[in-house]
Amino acid sequence: MEIQLWREILTPYDLAVKELIVKFEHLMQEHRNQGQYCPIEQVTGRVKTIASILDKAQKKRIYISEIEDKLVDIAGVRIICQFVEDIEKVVEIIRRRTDMEVIKERDYINHMKDSGYRSYHMIVHYEVQTLQGSRKIKVEIQIRTLAMNFWSTIEHSLQYKYKKNIPDHIREKLMNAANAIIALDNEMSFVRSEIMDAQNSFQIHTKLVSDILNNLQNLYGIANEREVLKIQDEFYRIYELNDIDQLNRFGRELDIIAEGYRAQSFSMEET
Repeated sequence: MEIQLWREILTPYDLAVKELIVKFEHLMQEHRNQGQYCPIEQVTGRVKTIASILDKAQKKRIYISEIEDKLVDIAGVRIICQFVEDIEKVVEIIRRRTDMEVIKERDYINHMKDSGYRSYHMIVHYEVQTLQGSRKIKVEIQIRTLAMNFWSTIEHSLQYKYKKNIPDHIREKLMNAANAIIALDNEMSFVRSEIMDAQNSFQIHTKLVSDILNNLQNLYGIANEREVLKIQDEFYRIYELNDIDQLNRFGRELDIIAEGYRAQSFSMEET
């Protein structure tokens, strides 16, 4: 197959991966904007290289003409979660979406591979629009925790180095590490509520400070500069106290001041 034809074949897959990454990142942002915990921590994606496609096709005895029908992971999206419990939540989110159709699922979380590999795989149909019209693309979505992803990355590198023939003593070490990953994820689950509370508090604090600074920035354009500087100094004083309740009160008071100036400015424009 000519290189140009490969590019034509792979372009829709590249489009599907890029669109899905944007959609999942937007989902993450929506959770943050609403002050909600998001089960998705990171999203990445890739399209297999031509060499990788040919290698897999050869191993599975797939003809070049059958590649798009029989290879389900040409396009891949990886979703990373903090906790094992988050994986099922992400799976449910994907199942409910109307812009993709789940055609196959494989649970390697509860049914770990012999190698120690753990992840949740979903094969979906995703429709993209191209110059030649709409195309339904198969995309493999892998969902795993940060710890599982670390193990998988290392194992993949070793598979590449040893041409799939990893020595037994290294396989044993990998299995020990896989068991340690299970223990780590379980320990993180025990303190999940504490971790989530801390992260939510940080997000609330960050959003509050951002809103206050945005209000101050807007006031510079419509209020007396000396008064704005006085308000800004008060903000710095309260910020250094690291008291979220005082910061909340200051934010509400600043909202009233800013609204008053906006109303005054609007009234002056009418006259």
